[in-house]
Amino acid sequence: MERRRKRRRAGRKRRTGCAAVLILLVLLGAGAAYGIPWAVDRFGGQVQETFTETVEKAVNTLSPEQADFQELTVPAEEVEGSFYYEQLSSGNQLIYRELLQGVQDMEESITIHAGRDDRPEKVYEYLLYDCPELFWCAGSSQMTVYEDHTEFHPAYSCTSEERTRRQSEIDAAVSDCIAGVDSSAGEYDRIRYVYEYLVNTVDYDENAPDNQNIYSALVGKSSVCAGYSRAAQYLLNNMGIECIYVVGTAQGQEAHAWNIVNCGGNYYQMDVTFGDPVFLSSESGENLPGNIIYYDYLCCTDAEILVDHTPSDEAAYPACTSDDLNYYRMNGMYYDSYDPQILLGDMNDSIYEGREMFVCKFDSPQLYQNARDGVVEELFPKAAQTLGSVYGLEQVKYTYIEDKTHNKIIVFWNYQ
Repeated sequence: MERRRKRRRAGRKRRTGCAAVLILLVLLGAGAAYGIPWAVDRFGGQVQETFTETVEKAVNTLSPEQADFQELTVPAEEVEGSFYYEQLSSGNQLIYRELLQGVQDMEESITIHAGRDDRPEKVYEYLLYDCPELFWCAGSSQMTVYEDHTEFHPAYSCTSEERTRRQSEIDAAVSDCIAGVDSSAGEYDRIRYVYEYLVNTVDYDENAPDNQNIYSALVGKSSVCAGYSRAAQYLLNNMGIECIYVVGTAQGQEAHAWNIVNCGGNYYQMDVTFGDPVFLSSESGENLPGNIIYYDYLCCTDAEILVDHTPSDEAAYPACTSDDLNYYRMNGMYYDSYDPQILLGDMNDSIYEGREMFVCKFDSPQLYQNARDGVVEELFPKAAQTLGSVYGLEQVKYTYIEDKTHNKIIVFWNYQ
């Protein structure tokens, strides 16, 4: 799979959001920014993208109108089991279904069973988290609130005709993606495939059109973290794998979105956006391989992702405690002790096999600190001698990256 060159810029902040106050303004922040992995700490710079969902809420203090509720045709069975739907009370679940029916039909005004003290804007937010297929919903809305009902006016990002055309393009993109999956692939292999597919085919671009929905990532091939995460959710759901859209912050303050996936009955954290290390080539000045994927955020535990992610406390996300799918452990790159001879042998094997890089991930910060000097100052030079002798090089070059956050060192071998 040919990997697209990423387009990212450092040292720039961008915030979006607007509101026109009617009587009461409710401003909802929803996780949708691209957070920067460990490379920012090493190389400096900032990339930040946030979005806000705005709700203009007019409270009607005059005589109440007679509510004209449409017949509800979305059965509870259609949405039962959806993660955010299950977080709601029975009354809010009814509102959720009413909103879903309304936006499916692209109604300009939806009459819902929400009174003065209810928060349908939060229900709508949850609906969009559960349903990445609602790509035509812009996320913003206006409301007129009465004592016993609300007129909800969602904003749409395209017309009905454009929606039909875009859906056809999305369907074609999904078919192309799924065509690359082996029919015998298990759940983990399908999850890893989607992770790699999105890292390899989507460019991060904070100015990408429709960057809060799946159209940007699957068709436009350019998005921010909301698009990445919703695309992962959409693709995995199409493959029969439960995938939850998670909101919170990254790097301690930046609004961010990622996923939790269900594999074999266990839940795992997954951040596709963080799957591509930032600034490695541009900031180091080295010609690093173009197919690097950062696997620390593939099927990892809560403990691992909490190093630089903080999920919102509004939802009871499932615990992710199993580390049996740790990519580095599964692929012989994980070390729970420091044995120089074993490490050197593994480095030499990577050279004999012509691999572009060698990764050693240690299971604790203490072990990483204990091993770091020996790996960098002794083992790398010895392995470089192997590189020179095996390939007849008069001058040997290699580049290494230290990832203290994830107790990992990566070395890139230069075979020329």
